[in-house]
Amino acid sequence: MRLPKTAHTSRPWRVHEIAGDFRVEDVWALPTPGGPDDLARLVRQFADGNGDPVPSPVARALFAIRWKLGALLGWDRPDDGVGTRVPTLRDRLPADLREGERGPDLRAVPFTSVYQTHDEWVAESANRTMHGLLHIGWVPDGKGGYHGLMTVLVKPNGRLGALYMLAIKPFRYLGVYPALLRSIGREWRENGPGA
Repeated sequence: MRLPKTAHTSRPWRVHEIAGDFRVEDVWALPTPGGPDDLARLVRQFADGNGDPVPSPVARALFAIRWKLGALLGWDRPDDGVGTRVPTLRDRLPADLREGERGPDLRAVPFTSVYQTHDEWVAESANRTMHGLLHIGWVPDGKGGYHGLMTVLVKPNGRLGALYMLAIKPFRYLGVYPALLRSIGREWRENGPGA
Protein backbone atom coordinates (compact mmCIF):
# COMPACT_ATOMS: atom_id res chain seq x y z
CA MET A 1 0.00 0.00 0.00
CA ARG A 2 1.32 3.42 -0.97
CA LEU A 3 1.68 5.76 1.99
CA PRO A 4 2.14 9.52 2.39
CA LYS A 5 5.72 10.76 2.55
CA THR A 6 5.20 11.62 6.22
CA ALA A 7 5.13 7.87 6.97
CA HIS A 8 8.89 8.10 6.38
CA THR A 9 9.73 11.71 7.27
CA SER A 10 7.97 11.65 10.66
CA ARG A 11 10.09 8.77 11.97
CA PRO A 12 13.47 9.29 13.66
CA TRP A 13 15.42 7.35 11.03
CA ARG A 14 19.19 7.71 10.99
CA VAL A 15 19.07 8.23 7.22
CA HIS A 16 17.78 11.77 7.87
CA GLU A 17 21.22 12.63 9.30
CA ILE A 18 23.04 11.78 6.07
CA ALA A 19 20.56 12.25 3.23
CA GLY A 20 19.04 15.69 3.81
CA ASP A 21 19.76 16.60 0.17
CA PHE A 22 17.67 13.66 -1.14
CA ARG A 23 13.92 13.91 -1.63
CA VAL A 24 11.42 11.25 -0.68
CA GLU A 25 9.99 9.88 -3.90
CA ASP A 26 7.81 6.95 -2.77
CA VAL A 27 6.79 5.24 0.48
CA TRP A 28 5.17 1.80 0.59
CA ALA A 29 3.97 -0.47 3.39
CA LEU A 30 5.33 -3.93 2.67
CA PRO A 31 3.19 -7.07 3.10
CA THR A 32 5.73 -8.56 5.52
CA PRO A 33 4.06 -9.12 8.92
CA GLY A 34 6.51 -10.13 11.61
CA GLY A 35 7.97 -9.57 15.02
CA PRO A 36 10.23 -6.85 16.38
CA ASP A 37 13.47 -8.51 15.23
CA ASP A 38 12.58 -9.46 11.64
CA LEU A 39 14.26 -6.64 9.70
CA ALA A 40 17.38 -8.76 9.18
CA ARG A 41 15.23 -11.47 7.57
CA LEU A 42 13.66 -8.93 5.20
CA VAL A 43 17.06 -7.47 4.29
CA ARG A 44 18.36 -10.98 3.50
CA GLN A 45 15.32 -11.50 1.27
CA PHE A 46 16.12 -8.29 -0.64
CA ALA A 47 19.83 -9.05 -0.86
CA ASP A 48 19.58 -12.72 -1.83
CA GLY A 49 17.34 -11.91 -4.73
CA ASN A 50 15.80 -15.38 -4.70
CA GLY A 51 12.53 -13.99 -6.01
CA ASP A 52 12.20 -12.34 -9.39
CA PRO A 53 13.32 -8.69 -8.97
CA VAL A 54 11.08 -7.80 -11.93
CA PRO A 55 8.09 -10.03 -11.13
CA SER A 56 5.61 -9.33 -13.93
CA PRO A 57 5.69 -9.36 -17.73
CA VAL A 58 4.73 -5.67 -17.85
CA ALA A 59 7.46 -4.71 -15.38
CA ARG A 60 9.99 -6.89 -17.25
CA ALA A 61 9.12 -5.13 -20.51
CA LEU A 62 9.44 -1.70 -18.86
CA PHE A 63 12.83 -2.58 -17.40
CA ALA A 64 14.03 -4.02 -20.72
CA ILE A 65 13.09 -0.76 -22.45
CA ARG A 66 14.78 1.24 -19.68
CA TRP A 67 18.03 -0.75 -19.93
CA LYS A 68 18.05 -0.43 -23.75
CA LEU A 69 17.54 3.33 -23.50
CA GLY A 70 20.21 3.52 -20.82
CA ALA A 71 22.68 1.68 -23.06
CA LEU A 72 21.85 3.82 -26.09
CA LEU A 73 22.06 7.09 -24.16
CA GLY A 74 24.98 6.11 -21.93
CA TRP A 75 23.09 6.51 -18.64
CA ASP A 76 24.50 3.47 -16.86
CA ARG A 77 28.23 3.55 -17.48
CA PRO A 78 30.40 2.50 -14.53
CA ASP A 79 31.94 5.99 -14.33
CA ASP A 80 28.47 7.44 -13.62
CA GLY A 81 27.88 5.30 -10.50
CA VAL A 82 28.53 5.44 -6.77
CA GLY A 83 32.16 6.17 -5.96
CA THR A 84 32.79 7.81 -9.32
CA ARG A 85 30.15 10.38 -10.39
CA VAL A 86 28.83 10.61 -6.84
CA PRO A 87 30.57 9.79 -3.56
CA THR A 88 29.09 6.98 -1.51
CA LEU A 89 26.88 7.95 1.40
CA ARG A 90 29.17 5.82 3.57
CA ASP A 91 31.50 8.85 3.48
CA ARG A 92 28.82 10.81 5.38
CA LEU A 93 28.14 8.27 8.10
CA PRO A 94 28.72 9.19 11.74
CA ALA A 95 31.25 6.96 13.48
CA ASP A 96 28.72 4.64 15.13
CA LEU A 97 27.05 3.78 11.80
CA ARG A 98 30.36 3.53 9.93
CA GLU A 99 31.69 1.09 12.53
CA GLY A 100 28.41 -0.83 12.79
CA GLU A 101 26.91 -3.42 10.50
CA ARG A 102 26.99 -2.43 6.83
CA GLY A 103 24.45 -4.93 5.57
CA PRO A 104 24.53 -6.95 2.35
CA ASP A 105 24.68 -5.64 -1.20
CA LEU A 106 21.86 -6.62 -3.54
CA ARG A 107 22.66 -9.29 -6.10
CA ALA A 108 19.78 -8.84 -8.54
CA VAL A 109 19.93 -5.05 -8.94
CA PRO A 110 22.83 -2.56 -8.74
CA PHE A 111 22.45 -1.36 -5.13
CA THR A 112 25.29 -1.23 -2.60
CA SER A 113 24.56 -1.36 1.11
CA VAL A 114 25.31 1.78 3.14
CA TYR A 115 24.38 0.68 6.69
CA GLN A 116 22.03 -1.53 8.69
CA THR A 117 20.67 -1.12 12.21
CA HIS A 118 18.06 -3.07 14.15
CA ASP A 119 15.21 -1.19 12.44
CA GLU A 120 16.55 0.30 9.19
CA TRP A 121 18.70 -0.56 6.21
CA VAL A 122 19.89 1.72 3.41
CA ALA A 123 21.32 0.79 0.01
CA GLU A 124 22.34 3.17 -2.77
CA SER A 125 22.69 3.26 -6.54
CA ALA A 126 23.62 5.94 -9.03
CA ASN A 127 23.72 6.49 -12.77
CA ARG A 128 23.80 9.52 -15.03
CA THR A 129 20.17 10.44 -14.20
CA MET A 130 20.15 10.26 -10.40
CA HIS A 131 21.58 9.05 -7.10
CA GLY A 132 18.98 6.87 -5.40
CA LEU A 133 18.50 5.31 -1.98
CA LEU A 134 16.43 2.32 -0.99
CA HIS A 135 15.47 2.65 2.68
CA ILE A 136 13.83 -0.31 4.38
CA GLY A 137 12.48 0.42 7.84
CA TRP A 138 10.86 -1.95 10.32
CA VAL A 139 7.84 -0.38 11.98
CA PRO A 140 5.04 -1.31 14.39
CA ASP A 141 1.79 -2.12 12.61
CA GLY A 142 -0.48 -0.78 15.38
CA LYS A 143 -1.79 -4.28 16.16
CA GLY A 144 1.12 -5.67 18.17
CA GLY A 145 3.20 -6.75 15.16
CA TYR A 146 5.67 -5.19 12.75
CA HIS A 147 6.15 -4.87 8.99
CA GLY A 148 8.52 -3.37 6.47
CA LEU A 149 8.31 0.18 5.17
CA MET A 150 10.05 0.75 1.82
CA THR A 151 11.06 4.29 0.91
CA VAL A 152 12.78 5.42 -2.27
CA LEU A 153 14.79 8.64 -1.93
CA VAL A 154 16.38 10.36 -4.91
CA LYS A 155 18.70 13.16 -5.85
CA PRO A 156 18.15 13.79 -9.59
CA ASN A 157 21.19 14.75 -11.62
CA GLY A 158 20.20 18.13 -13.06
CA ARG A 159 17.44 18.67 -15.58
CA LEU A 160 18.00 15.26 -17.19
CA GLY A 161 17.42 13.54 -13.84
CA ALA A 162 14.33 15.59 -13.02
CA LEU A 163 12.79 14.85 -16.43
CA TYR A 164 13.70 11.18 -16.14
CA MET A 165 12.03 10.84 -12.72
CA LEU A 166 8.91 12.60 -14.02
CA ALA A 167 8.78 10.41 -17.14
CA ILE A 168 9.02 7.10 -15.27
CA LYS A 169 6.54 7.97 -12.51
CA PRO A 170 3.41 6.50 -14.13
CA PHE A 171 5.27 3.33 -15.09
CA ARG A 172 6.50 2.86 -11.52
CA TYR A 173 2.99 3.19 -10.07
CA LEU A 174 1.15 1.15 -12.70
CA GLY A 175 3.62 -1.56 -13.67
CA VAL A 176 6.54 -1.85 -11.29
CA TYR A 177 5.50 -1.25 -7.68
CA PRO A 178 2.27 -3.33 -7.63
CA ALA A 179 4.07 -6.38 -9.02
CA LEU A 180 7.10 -5.82 -6.79
CA LEU A 181 4.98 -5.62 -3.63
CA ARG A 182 3.09 -8.79 -4.55
CA SER A 183 6.41 -10.57 -5.13
CA ILE A 184 7.88 -9.35 -1.82
CA GLY A 185 4.77 -10.53 0.07
CA ARG A 186 4.70 -13.90 -1.69
CA GLU A 187 8.38 -14.57 -1.00
CA TRP A 188 7.95 -13.45 2.65
CA ARG A 189 5.11 -15.93 3.16
CA GLU A 190 6.84 -18.78 1.29
CA ASN A 191 10.10 -18.41 3.22
CA GLY A 192 8.65 -17.55 6.63
CA PRO A 193 8.95 -19.54 9.83
CA GLY A 194 7.20 -22.85 9.42
CA ALA A 195 7.00 -22.55 5.61
